[in-house]
Amino acid sequence: MQTKIRQIVPISTAGLIPGKPPTGVPICELVDPSTLFVDPAYQRDIGERGMRQIRRVVERFDWAKFKPPICSYAEVDGATVLKVLDGQHTAIAAASNPFIDKIPVMIVETEGTAAEARAFIGQNAERVGVTPLQLHYAALAAGDEDAKTLQDVCDKAGITILKRPGAYDPAASRETIAVGAIKQLIARRGDKLSREILEILANAERGPIKSDHIKAVEYLMTDPYHREGFWPQDLTAAIVELLTAAEEEAEQLSMSRRWPMWRALAIVWYKKCKKRRQVSKAA
Repeated sequence: MQTKIRQIVPISTAGLIPGKPPTGVPICELVDPSTLFVDPAYQRDIGERGMRQIRRVVERFDWAKFKPPICSYAEVDGATVLKVLDGQHTAIAAASNPFIDKIPVMIVETEGTAAEARAFIGQNAERVGVTPLQLHYAALAAGDEDAKTLQDVCDKAGITILKRPGAYDPAASRETIAVGAIKQLIARRGDKLSREILEILANAERGPIKSDHIKAVEYLMTDPYHREGFWPQDLTAAIVELLTAAEEEAEQLSMSRRWPMWRALAIVWYKKCKKRRQVSKAA
């Protein structure tokens, strides 16, 4: 039995204040995909996962599955070009397919990189596959105050936020992708204490800095019992001395005590840490 199709019917807007579009209606154009540009201020580099996606699209290109990239006009070195706000993988795949000369794109109005970044966030905030890292850098380019605060705290702590997962340099330290954990840390503890917490990890010259590391140091720096028992530089020294052995011991402690990994890691570090005074009870 064939299912009856439904016509689009407006919902009731009682109690709502409909938003008036701040820009004009988008236009659609056919363009050569190789003439499009991408702004690294808010668009991530193409990693291996992205390359696999592009190759699949090249091999299985189907107009029935095609979603037009969203673009906007921009001035670059005195020339007017189209920047891709959303759909760079699609555009690259089309440019790579010898059977595709032109693709339809939807062109929206924006005013500069900040507006483009806000449009990018609006297109991708709820989309699976767009990483918190990419959204952070887009928000930063858009002038978002929370993103600027987060970036400033990390910069002062000497920590680099990578632009995509898997981009760690094995020989590097002070790198992280834990933007969600850092954002929550700042919301709970404020700028100054968050920077001090991150500095303890940064000064250990280890990488990558993970969310469990951040939560562990936060716990030790804020727990009423533990925070008076050490100097921050001594906690850094303990982290350096234990290195990966701390994670191995913490995993055993986590399983035996049924603690979250971050708490077990905190206790392992604390036990190794030189104490600045005698405490009256055990961890």
